[in-house]
Amino acid sequence: MALLQHAVRTARAAAPRAQAASLLRMVAPGSAPAASPMGTTSAPAAVGLGEPLSKRHAGVSVLGCAIAMVAVGGCAQGIGQLFAALVVGMARNPSMKEDLFTYTLIGM
Repeated sequence: MALLQHAVRTARAAAPRAQAASLLRMVAPGSAPAASPMGTTSAPAAVGLGEPLSKRHAGVSVLGCAIAMVAVGGCAQGIGQLFAALVVGMARNPSMKEDLFTYTLIGM
């Protein structure tokens, strides 16, 4: 019975140290794996969203920039169409120049 009580006390004392070691592994993913109480080392298994962010994915950033440039190109095309319509409208009726410019600015 005394041996069982000693084992329970030892396990309870080791639990906070194991939790602290796991927290340190989460804070410093590049550090060496901590030794477990049994003397073996275990590397943290990272799967899915828990994967360390130390790996650089350069291709993903290029794709993100390309998607953003498509949106910027669409905005530029729309503004170009507005001012092209302004030029055509001013060529057809020069007396409405101020009104057409106001409508163009409202259209943006």
